Amino acid sequence: MTTTLLAVLAAVVLTLLVTAVLGASRLRVLSSRIGSFPCGARAVGDQAGSPAAGIAHYGAGRIDWWRAWSLAPRPSRSWCRSELHVVSRSPFVAAGGVDELVVRCTDGDGEFELTMTADAFAGLTAWLEAAPPTDISRVI
Repeated sequence: MTTTLLAVLAAVVLTLLVTAVLGASRLRVLSSRIGSFPCGARAVGDQAGSPAAGIAHYGAGRIDWWRAWSLAPRPSRSWCRSELHVVSRSPFVAAGGVDELVVRCTDGDGEFELTMTADAFAGLTAWLEAAPPTDISRVI
C-alpha cells in the first residue's frame, strides 16, 4: 500500500516539475525573441482585476500576446495593425514600484487596456505609425 502511494506521489511531483520547467522554458523563449516586450492585458470593463501578465511580440502586420504562465502554443490574443488604435494613456504604478503606462486601445473586437513601460509604448506608437498606407487612393 505504501509503495503504491509513494509511486503516485512521485508521479504527481514529476508531473508538476515537468509542467513548471516547460512553462519557464516557454516564457524564456518568448521573452528573448526580438520584438518582444512585457505587456499586461485586460478588458476595459474589468477595472477591479489586475491586468493578466504576458509577453507581446511585434509581427509583420499584427501584435501577438501570450499569457505569461500558460502552456498554450499559440498566442492568447492577436491585434491587427490596421485595426489597432491607441485611444489614451495614463500612468499606472505597479505593485513592484515599476512605473508603467495603461494604454487604452480599440480594435475590431472592442476596447481593451495594455500595461507597458514608457519605452514599450514608444515602440508601439512607432510601430503603428510605420504602417504602410492601406488606402490606395492616397498613393500618387
